[in-house]
Amino acid sequence: MKTLSFFLLVLVSGSLLFSSCKSTGTKTTESPAQYAEQYRPQVHFSPPTGWMNDPNGMVFFEGEYHLFYQYYPDSTVWGPMHWGHAISTDLMHWENLPIALYPDSLGLIFSGSAVVDANNTSGFGKEGKPAMVAIFTLHDMVGQKAGKKDIESQGIAYSTDKGRTWTKYENNPVLKSPGTPDFRDPKVSWNVETKKWIMTLAVGDHVSFYSSPNLKEWTLESEFGKGIGAHGGVWECPDLLQLPVNGKADQKKWVLIVNINPGGPNGGSATQYFVGEFDGHKFTNKSTEIQWADQGKDNYATVTFSNIPETDGRCISIGWMSNWQYANVVPTGVWRSAMTLPRELKLVSENNKYILTSEPVKELQVLRDRKTDLKSEVIKDKLELDRQLSNPVLPVEMDLKFSLPATEASSDFGIELYNSKGENLLIGYDKTKGEFYVNRTNAGNSNFSKDFSGIHISPFILNGSTVDMHLVIDDASVELFAMNGKIVMTEIFFPTEGFSGIRLFSKNGNVQLDSGVVYKLNSIWK
Repeated sequence: MKTLSFFLLVLVSGSLLFSSCKSTGTKTTESPAQYAEQYRPQVHFSPPTGWMNDPNGMVFFEGEYHLFYQYYPDSTVWGPMHWGHAISTDLMHWENLPIALYPDSLGLIFSGSAVVDANNTSGFGKEGKPAMVAIFTLHDMVGQKAGKKDIESQGIAYSTDKGRTWTKYENNPVLKSPGTPDFRDPKVSWNVETKKWIMTLAVGDHVSFYSSPNLKEWTLESEFGKGIGAHGGVWECPDLLQLPVNGKADQKKWVLIVNINPGGPNGGSATQYFVGEFDGHKFTNKSTEIQWADQGKDNYATVTFSNIPETDGRCISIGWMSNWQYANVVPTGVWRSAMTLPRELKLVSENNKYILTSEPVKELQVLRDRKTDLKSEVIKDKLELDRQLSNPVLPVEMDLKFSLPATEASSDFGIELYNSKGENLLIGYDKTKGEFYVNRTNAGNSNFSKDFSGIHISPFILNGSTVDMHLVIDDASVELFAMNGKIVMTEIFFPTEGFSGIRLFSKNGNVQLDSGVVYKLNSIWK
């Protein structure tokens, strides 16, 4: 996947290097200096080197979580797209594997999904040994430069060795372009009722649903989205999933995730969603307003893992932790971009409204090291925490519960990260305005983009006097999960000197810290 405004950046020396149908390679290796650079995430996945954007092909198979991703190994800016590849057994620690899919004569390898073909509908597997099948967009860059419209089609590839090598289908593409330039990002899942594969595909300003008995032949079922939801930019990277409502297995709704660029609530790219019904042919929307899965600036291309075992039962997502407004120019070194933490998605019903919530997966606990319990106390101005924490203070996980007194209640409170240069990042709740916010106005380096600095908000009118904030703060990012995951904000930042201090603050009154716990997190790369 990629927005057309960036496509013209590439064609290396006017041509592409094409690969054979079968991908092999040596294991990616990392030098000792890697994963220790300035701004390098310590608890989030990032590539060893090169450019990365959308997560692709996320699938669980035989004890391994596979994360593929949009990848350009030869530069730290967007270029001819490959599928990078990493695996994990715990969703936290990742092993880098060889590039899975290379560009070929049909085009660049844009975003898509992967499934386990348990019933061997495709014929790629063998009895007792199902194939993994990747479904992806082929983008004809040569055709685009020539002004053609039919530049995107869908191809497939398969693996019979747990994703270590991939063979492209000899009769690609399996779904040709209808003549629109935006025809991409297939998310495929098995529909139990119709006993067919369903492809959810982004087509400019809407989503199209296709069905197939075998992953090779596709039939258009229906379309959804024209004039519905947010349309500030092109629709991309859709996903279709079914979730229980309030944890009740007998009360389920379908959630359609649609990423959009631009048009997000705080500018640039973002992830919206719809809640409704899907009968195997058509999606019926029940949402009454535009809803965002994450209202921070830096969560895009959110999609979920397929083939999670029923014994697990979770719906787990990952997003790309950046924004197309400035993704190509953020001040990292030999790599560019990281992924969000894996998150568990749930659907809750509240005040006649369905809300998609998210929280870090429970596996985050394997990274916890030193635990610091914060005592209950009134915060009148500032409460320094760094003396209680180990040095360096980041990365950390924080779980805080606040309450506002009946009188002299604070109008604005939260968490501040700071360093010796006077730079700071504020994450808080403004009761007067009724909104959570992340303020990175003074968070360090921002001159690379006019769209980076600022205060970004997530509206929330407090019903009561208590506020909970669950945060994961890495060297250059924060993920806020507030009000039991109903409010989510993801933001990256680039202080010129690492943040070495953490304090709680309260403005124009008092706030009660009812309880708090801080965990120092170990690096996933050590």
